Amino acid sequence: MAWHLSVEVDRTSATSLAGQLQDALRHRIADGVLRPGTRLPSTRRLAEDLGVSRSVAVEAYEQLAAEGWLTCRHGSGTRVADRAAGAHTPAPPPAVALREPEPAAPVRWDLRTGRADSGTFPRQEWLASYRAVLATAGREELDYPPVAGHPLLRRALADYLGRVRGVRTEAGSVMVTAGFAQGLSLLCEALPRLGIRTLAVEDPGHRSQRRFIEECGMRVVPVRVDHEGIDVRELAAGGARAVLVTPAHQYPTGVVLSPARRRALARWARENDGLVVEDDYDGEFWFDREARPAALQELAPGHVVYAGTASKALVPGLRLGWLAAPPPLAAALDRVRARRDLGTDGLTQCAFAELITSGLLDRHLRRVRARYRRRREAFTRAAAEHLPEATLLGVSAGLHGYLQLPPTTDESALVTAALARSVLVHGGAHHQVLPGRRPPALVIGYAHLPLAGITDSLAAIRDALAEQHLVATPGARGTARVRKADQC
Repeated sequence: MAWHLSVEVDRTSATSLAGQLQDALRHRIADGVLRPGTRLPSTRRLAEDLGVSRSVAVEAYEQLAAEGWLTCRHGSGTRVADRAAGAHTPAPPPAVALREPEPAAPVRWDLRTGRADSGTFPRQEWLASYRAVLATAGREELDYPPVAGHPLLRRALADYLGRVRGVRTEAGSVMVTAGFAQGLSLLCEALPRLGIRTLAVEDPGHRSQRRFIEECGMRVVPVRVDHEGIDVRELAAGGARAVLVTPAHQYPTGVVLSPARRRALARWARENDGLVVEDDYDGEFWFDREARPAALQELAPGHVVYAGTASKALVPGLRLGWLAAPPPLAAALDRVRARRDLGTDGLTQCAFAELITSGLLDRHLRRVRARYRRRREAFTRAAAEHLPEATLLGVSAGLHGYLQLPPTTDESALVTAALARSVLVHGGAHHQVLPGRRPPALVIGYAHLPLAGITDSLAAIRDALAEQHLVATPGARGTARVRKADQC
């Protein structure tokens, strides 16, 4: 293989050509540009690229190998040494704004939310869809896609969202994004153009999203969530004209926005020329089909932005999300997007459109929904067995559960004690804007865990409670008070 190396030599310099080459390589290795294990071109290839004699390259490599910067082995070529003198590893990039940082040390059971089971990804169906697209791809599919998304996917999403979620939209009002993170970023830039500089959020809610909104320059107003969902009266009193909500399965409590609150929120938006951003982050995973509500967007399509993502239905690595926006906002989003980038991967968009229109996505979701239902049932049983004094709030849906603890529980101490048992879990306070407004709780993501892991991790939390004398009898068994949002 013809490896290439980006270095230059100056024939007018007083330093020899071999010396210049040695200095250039030392600096690149020391600065971390050339990382340990990186393969370098052969001396013949390097000499040809630089227009120098091969002896110059040989001399430089031999000297650097003698100093410990390079390793030269027959059959494997010349590489940067694993422990090159003076080399260093650059610091890792900062965490993505909408993701939680990784734990400082490995843990056995990571119960943080937002993690789907990557093993459910439909590899064969995705490969078939991608092959179908490649077989017929023309200039339109291979060229830069429209910034709002490829027409095939925008049409497919408009039809799909109407069919499965009751969303009332047209293809021209759908924008394909690189996940919800980009969609939220675009909204935070577009809303001030419409005179909206404050965004209300649910409390408790998504902590990283809240911080992300603030970093985008928007003012954040927290609004209390109770057993019926977001308190619309408190929202109206706060003076915001836009609000980010999770009405179908509130994050993190799991409660559903009640019919009365849904009507009140739609009325608030119409009367105040307001905007509701509906984050339907796990709308595919309702296990009680009869109780599943349609999207809030259908009540006030002129005032609701419907946001979705393929991160849980498929995998986050595809970076596929979408916004179905009212036409005036859709136009503003187009203008903002055109200044930022040239759209997302066109072939991936077309493959996703094929997955939808062929019916393969529906088949995949039926299969994975059954798998997640079994984990939800295992989580419910484990909570009843190991934490009988806790109350599981919300409906049977989604990929996480909210366990409300007895009021006397020291939530922070419990989280610390669980970590000492190699269980990483967040308490309810982690998601609150205004502390002290809710009883102690644990927010537990179970979608990525094996069934045995769900039981073992909750048993470890039970032991952590017992150690701190927060329950009367360690390992007590009983029937958990599992309710549908009756004490939120």
